[in-house]
Amino acid sequence: MSVLSITFHTVESELSNWEQYVDTELIKLVENLYDVEKYILSEVETEMLTEGKNTNLLLVFENDAKRQEFTETELLNISEKIGKQFGETVMIFITQLNTKKSRF
Repeated sequence: MSVLSITFHTVESELSNWEQYVDTELIKLVENLYDVEKYILSEVETEMLTEGKNTNLLLVFENDAKRQEFTETELLNISEKIGKQFGETVMIFITQLNTKKSRF
C-alpha cells in the first residue's frame, strides 16, 4: 500500500467557485483514476488556518510504483486543469505518506 495526500488551499475570494469545482469536476477526475484503489476527499478543519480553506484528497495505491506513476502523469494533468481555471488562487501541496506501520 502506498498513500499520497494532496491538499488544495483556496483563497477566500474563490471559495464558492472552488466548492462548485470540487462537487462537479474534481470528483469526476478522481472517480476515473484507474490506479487509485481507494480515496477520501475531505474538507480540512483547523484552527491554524485563518483565511481561505483547505480541501484534502487522500489517495491509496497498490504500491509505490503506481503512486510514482500517478505523480508523474495524472497529478500533472490535474494540476494543469486546476491552474488553468484558478491560477494562483488555488495552491496544491503534495505529501507522500510512507507507511511505517498500519492497521487496515
